[in-house]
Amino acid sequence: MTASPRLAPRDRALPPVFVLGGHQTDFARNITREGKGLFDLVGEAATRALEATGAEAREVEVGHVGSFIPELYTGQSHLGGLLAEAHPDLAGIPITRHEAACASGGVAVLAAMADLQAGRYDVALVLGVELMRAQSGFESQQKLGAAAWVPRETAGVAYPWPELFSHVAEEYDRRYGLRREHLAALARNNYENARRNPNAQTRTWTLSEGAFAEDDKENPVIAGRTRRYDASPVTDGAACVVLASADYAAAWARRRGVPIESVARIEGYGHRTARMGMKDKLEASRGEPYVFPHVRGAVLDAFSRARIEGPSALSAVEAHDCFTISHYMGIDHFGIAPPGEPFRAIEDGTVLRGGKLPVNPGGGLMGIGHPVGATGVRMLLDAQKQVTGAAGENQVPGAKRVATLNIGGSATTAVVLVIGRA
Repeated sequence: MTASPRLAPRDRALPPVFVLGGHQTDFARNITREGKGLFDLVGEAATRALEATGAEAREVEVGHVGSFIPELYTGQSHLGGLLAEAHPDLAGIPITRHEAACASGGVAVLAAMADLQAGRYDVALVLGVELMRAQSGFESQQKLGAAAWVPRETAGVAYPWPELFSHVAEEYDRRYGLRREHLAALARNNYENARRNPNAQTRTWTLSEGAFAEDDKENPVIAGRTRRYDASPVTDGAACVVLASADYAAAWARRRGVPIESVARIEGYGHRTARMGMKDKLEASRGEPYVFPHVRGAVLDAFSRARIEGPSALSAVEAHDCFTISHYMGIDHFGIAPPGEPFRAIEDGTVLRGGKLPVNPGGGLMGIGHPVGATGVRMLLDAQKQVTGAAGENQVPGAKRVATLNIGGSATTAVVLVIGRA
């Protein structure tokens, strides 16, 4: 299960895809309690993304929507029609919905990139959305089990994902050793970063030290080795970005009086899909240096397409910390630390706030929130803000290039992007 050379990206020059900007809704909101629904999230994110970028709705030629299970959460499917409802000038354009569990937003971005690079269109609207808080936390967790192998991995399991990612922690411990203090340091850093993020779900949360310890009252066990504050919260939210071809981006930059070199662009991408079952993946990778070789492969594909050697070319990373152990996994799979040794980059502060290569400077999924279908798009938007100096109190000084890792299910789908500017 190594990163096979036959799957390496073709050495082909593709037209650049520019990220003009976008909008993220406030992930702390409970949309149902506001008396609103899924369309309100879609409409707000889309219209405000257009306002933020100055792109006209009539200029948008194609739309892509990422969403995991709105059918189960809200009874609503066919989300392309909801995006068409967001503005009269969006009605009639081609719009497609994409699903890849927690990587739904990531694959929606890839589809839009393909449209632009093929020359079909010049302007794409990419939106990710999920409304999850209309039901109890337990009900939501049960529905999220749809991204696992049903019923093989879910039958009789109260909390499927805390259980399945507990297996990842056990695998790291078996192969390399794993200490709770390192996972706690990542959780603490995420929540501290989120306090500075005006759109973060947890920005007003007050957590005691017990929330980061093996404290059965403050930080109870959910399943196996997964405790409450090892997990990202259930969230309502949407994020939307405007992507553009080089021709449109150049004209857009001239209109705004800015050099095209200052506009963010997607420099590289990686996309891989592995076997469905978590235990199957873990067993297949035994003897390999990486717990998830296909995730490492997606990272290397993105680096290769971006023409960079490795993480030393990055200013920051957005890692998919649905759980502290997936955050931990992202550190070594990006090559920031040797396989099995993310603790080194935690102990020396490399990946923490103010470090040489901060991971999740805005708070990650744990701090910002995790409306499943929106996460991959939110990551791209935050990366765009970083490389254009627009990340506010979460800005990494001098950031020029940021990578994102968006995973779906038990890391079954992996989408990696590298965002920079000329």
